[in-house]
Amino acid sequence: MRKIAVILLASLVSLTFNLPVSAQTQDKPVDVLLIGGGIMSATLGTYLQELEPEWNITMVERLDGVAKESSNGWNNAGTGHSALMELNYTPQMPDGSINVSKAIKVNEAFQISRQFWAYQVANGVMHDPESFIRSVNHMSFVWGDTNVNFLRARYAELQKNTLFQSMDYSEDHEQIRKWAPLIMEGRDPKQKVAATRSVIGTDVNYGEITRQLVAGLQTKDNFQLQLSTEVRDLKQNADKTWTVTVADLAHGEKLHQLHAKFVFIGAGGAALPLLQKSGIPEAKNYGGFPVGGQFLICDNPDVVKRHLAKVYGQAEVGAPPMSVPHLDARRIDGKEVILFGPFATFSTKFLKNGSLWDLLGATTTSNIMPMVHVGLDNLNLVQYLIGQVLQTDNDRFNELKKYYPEAKKADWKLWTAGQRVQIIKKDAEKGGKLQFGTEVVASQDHTLAALLGASPGASTAAPIMLDVLNKVFKDKVDGVWLSQLKTIIPSYGTKLNGNVAATTQELEYTSEVLKLHKPQAPKSIAPQPEAGVAVPTAKPVANIEL
Repeated sequence: MRKIAVILLASLVSLTFNLPVSAQTQDKPVDVLLIGGGIMSATLGTYLQELEPEWNITMVERLDGVAKESSNGWNNAGTGHSALMELNYTPQMPDGSINVSKAIKVNEAFQISRQFWAYQVANGVMHDPESFIRSVNHMSFVWGDTNVNFLRARYAELQKNTLFQSMDYSEDHEQIRKWAPLIMEGRDPKQKVAATRSVIGTDVNYGEITRQLVAGLQTKDNFQLQLSTEVRDLKQNADKTWTVTVADLAHGEKLHQLHAKFVFIGAGGAALPLLQKSGIPEAKNYGGFPVGGQFLICDNPDVVKRHLAKVYGQAEVGAPPMSVPHLDARRIDGKEVILFGPFATFSTKFLKNGSLWDLLGATTTSNIMPMVHVGLDNLNLVQYLIGQVLQTDNDRFNELKKYYPEAKKADWKLWTAGQRVQIIKKDAEKGGKLQFGTEVVASQDHTLAALLGASPGASTAAPIMLDVLNKVFKDKVDGVWLSQLKTIIPSYGTKLNGNVAATTQELEYTSEVLKLHKPQAPKSIAPQPEAGVAVPTAKPVANIEL
């Protein structure tokens, strides 16, 4: 009787003062609150729903649908970033050697994503792999003696590694024309060029992956999605739970509160300001600088059907990693297009649908000096961004013609993509440093975590969220969750590179489930050119139908 009386009294109070429903249940926090409706939150939620099916999970998103910001197909590069073609992952060192360690790390990470998606398909969480991933050749393409020498050395170094033995190399115009006709037609036949090609490259629609993962989460009664819901504040309670104040944007920005045992901030560019609102000491180590992007887009079917590859070139000096130029075959929500770019833009917004006050609002007394130091130490980046912003339509089209000599201006239109926020981190020696890639920041008590940064981002959502699990649920990862994690990610805890059997098994399994090209089996030791012998200008090409 007492319990019934309490419930009736609470209901009367709610009706009298018109309190929101969530305020009545603030003594019952959800187990997990996911902030942001993008691929990161969707991936983490999917892991946790599999590992802890009894946990209550709530996802909040400020827009009226999921995957409408950085995860959206029109707002990101859509590439399965596996370092097969991205030259910025294999820098040339002062002694002339090629450092491929990051390429190996990125490729290993993408294999985890492939396994994660394959598991979801096999278990009915996701469906129709061709709706979100397909095989598209990954190519690197350069011209000029210096760049050709670099690509030749890069190819030779990568061939020593199991994960990259699907790669072909050529300096022959006709061979490269067969791989990607648009980049060779109209090109000076005397120009020295080189290209690599990998048939196990992919084109990925991360927006579609996000939508399917969230739809899978919604099949469970203990998952709740709140759209048009913007987080305004985060405060930790004495019992280590979190009170999160949110605004209902669909109903006059009415404020109400959510309560959670664990909070994940996976809100793209908005993650930094929200991390700062949490008040955790770790947030003081970071600042952020927004960089936007634009692409030239072609949807002329006569052109699009003749380019079935992602062709990456060399980035300009001073350009951030996300600005590597590429002529990119894409399928976005069923539409076949070619993108070329990106061209950097500048806005003080942290999100495409953000506020012009974002940069100023995230600048604090603890991060302003690191940001100043980074600006002074990266003047070439500043100059690059200024040059990009000042580009005209003719400037952008001339850049396109370097990769597609016979391009017609009428076939291309300019598209503004999403915003990214580059991490600026405190540094004891330099005061501050520009941190490329992504970084997981977690509170010391493991009740809150946030993801900061950009590329390779969505491509490696599955391994990044494993990092989150390891940071905040370490005991469970090493204990009761371990067996199930190995079921979801068969190679979990194993390095694929150098392990021929494991690599072959993983690629065959994911290729079959995701309906992708099956590569030739890697070799234990790739044949290397003898000292003083040039790498062959053309390697025999596997006969694989496209």
